[in-house]
Amino acid sequence: MTKSLIGHSKDLGDNFIIRRVLPALEKRSVGPFVFFDHFGPVPVVTGEELVVRAHPHIGLATITFLYDGVITHRDSLEVEMDIRPNETNWMVAGSGIVHSERSKFDPKYEVLEGIQTWIALPKEKEQISPSFQHLSEAEIPVMKQKGLTFRLLGGKFLDLESSAVVHSPLFYADIDVKIDAGQIEWQLSSEEEAGLYIARGAIESEGESYTVGSMVLFEKGMKVSFKAKQNSRLMLLGGEPLKEKRHLYWNFVATSQELIDSAKERWAKDEFPKVPNETDRIPLPN
Repeated sequence: MTKSLIGHSKDLGDNFIIRRVLPALEKRSVGPFVFFDHFGPVPVVTGEELVVRAHPHIGLATITFLYDGVITHRDSLEVEMDIRPNETNWMVAGSGIVHSERSKFDPKYEVLEGIQTWIALPKEKEQISPSFQHLSEAEIPVMKQKGLTFRLLGGKFLDLESSAVVHSPLFYADIDVKIDAGQIEWQLSSEEEAGLYIARGAIESEGESYTVGSMVLFEKGMKVSFKAKQNSRLMLLGGEPLKEKRHLYWNFVATSQELIDSAKERWAKDEFPKVPNETDRIPLPN
């Protein structure tokens, strides 16, 4: 029987509630993905529904994808970039980066909703220089067939290849599937595992029904197999798991506790680089 995870609610502050799926007690990661959050939908009234002050990361890449709304990203590389629906922001923290995220009012969007994931970097690359890459909707490879639109946000899958710079074998995709698409099946390699998250709608997989907030898990070498019970929006993520155990503390991911402790000390002493146009920052948690 196919296994699954159920996201749990978490308050990021100021009553901004997200649904967190990874990490979970049952499954700490899927491929190299160690973190998965679904935020919203939240009505956009003031444009300040999401305010995440400047905060640091190490040892990972964060990927932001929006269904609705606008978020302004700022970071210590002096990047300031608005992200809109069907676009991605890929931020590689490496040895250390600081960024902020703030929602923005746009009359075209009544709500804010999206997904943010974290990918652990391979041990030999977890201290690389930080970088940022924005991909517009036009830069994202798309495959269409009856009732199905498959957007590859990163990596390689279904003979598609994303221009997003990744550092280990993975795939990450947005899937818009209609009820008339029929049975969908994609074969994983013997080295790949996958998760299929239901962001909107409902699906059936291996005779079980899944709704919003569920992530269906597929082990190495299995077929990703499902059909839509409603018009649905899904996220497919996975790839080859990393060999080493990862330590996670707050916004830090590393193969050693020493790297985590060093990052904690650097942030406490305000030794990380600064984000232009940001005067406030999130303190190190007690």
